[in-house]
Amino acid sequence: MSSSILTFWNLHRVSILMLLLSALFYYAFGYDLQRSDILKLLTLYGALFFLCFKLIQFEKWNLKFIVVSGVLLRLVFLLAIPNLSQDFYRFIWDGSLILEGLNPYLLTPDDWISQGGPPIHGATALHEGMGRLSSRNFSNYPPVNQYFFAAATYLGGKTLLGSIIAMRGMIILADLGILYFGRRILKRINRAPNMIFWYYLNPLVIIELTGNLHFEGVMLFFFVLAMYLILSGKWLMAVLPYSLSIGVKLIPLLFLPLLYPLLGFKKSLLFYLGTFVLVGLCVYPLYFPEFPEHYTQTLKLWFSNFEFNAGLYHLAERLAVWQGAKAWEFIEDYGAVIPSITALVTVGVSLHPSAKNQKNWFGAALLVLCTYYFTATVVHPWYVIFPLLLSIFTSFRFGIIWSAVVILSYSAYAADPATEQPLLLFIEYFTVFGFLIYEIFRNKRNFPLFTKIQDRQGSN
Repeated sequence: MSSSILTFWNLHRVSILMLLLSALFYYAFGYDLQRSDILKLLTLYGALFFLCFKLIQFEKWNLKFIVVSGVLLRLVFLLAIPNLSQDFYRFIWDGSLILEGLNPYLLTPDDWISQGGPPIHGATALHEGMGRLSSRNFSNYPPVNQYFFAAATYLGGKTLLGSIIAMRGMIILADLGILYFGRRILKRINRAPNMIFWYYLNPLVIIELTGNLHFEGVMLFFFVLAMYLILSGKWLMAVLPYSLSIGVKLIPLLFLPLLYPLLGFKKSLLFYLGTFVLVGLCVYPLYFPEFPEHYTQTLKLWFSNFEFNAGLYHLAERLAVWQGAKAWEFIEDYGAVIPSITALVTVGVSLHPSAKNQKNWFGAALLVLCTYYFTATVVHPWYVIFPLLLSIFTSFRFGIIWSAVVILSYSAYAADPATEQPLLLFIEYFTVFGFLIYEIFRNKRNFPLFTKIQDRQGSN
């Protein structure tokens, strides 16, 4: 053993052993775990979160070690079939349709099957794998996301495993981009660059993005790139990545009003115009007369038909039912109100004087996003990755806490059909809200609408 290797081992042996142990736990997570085995799922996740914390604590000044560790842990999932989510079957279905020159928004998978099935490889297996909820509804994935699905299916040779590997490659590259530009943003706003490691090594990010193939990471890469360009004064160049971010997931639409105080009237107007034009160009190849109806029909379901891991909604529902309301009627009325509440908060925050300061912008965005997620009827675990990332750019750390406890929501799958566990949901949100309230009082001098950010580094 050469002296350099021996020296490296002596300096980092504890971290190397923790990395190997993490890899073993991720392997068990990806290849030897059933979603219904909640005790095993929670135990593995808890151990991985502890090891993540210790790796960051020991190696936060060693960028190369962290980068290599993150890539290696993600590669553990390379050949695994996602076991916590069925969404990837729909991804490959939609991508396969595009490769055959068919529009993924035209018909539901059930409609295709009733007509004899589309001319795509493995149509029956994909239809069965995606589950009834997805198969009976039109696709709700925006056009740019669809193009990524098509590219992954093409690169994967139109096979299931090949497409999965291709999607994983895209998501891993996106996470590396977030690490790079996230560090640069943190330096620009005078925050500790190593805080981005709480995204990069976070078990929620690795499991839900690389493991379960959710494209939040790709959306966040374009979003972080756009924000870096805006903060660097290159706002015109930021139009393209911001438009692509919206085209992958619609969530960045929430923050468009917040760009007004950051850019000013004339620049923001041009930014909005350019964004809408580019988003329109992305939609155009898949547009047909019924497209708006089909797409909005599915989007409405998420506001008025489903509930999963909801926070304040459950409290509101219990109070409404106690007053004599019907639960299935209440969710429709509630779902119709939430967009209006979120819009009002967004406008209010964008008019706040502190939103003009670059250092305060991410706090404002965090307030807007959390208003939506705290009141939403559906909050899948991977949704929490966005507030996690935003919180890293502020002095608030409840996003990290939320990423640790959101795994409790998977307890719903211990039963068939899925049944949520009120006690575990209470523990999740009690922890998150409790820590948030603590942080608010701790930072009360720096707390106008979540937007003030501590200059001191003591909270790192």
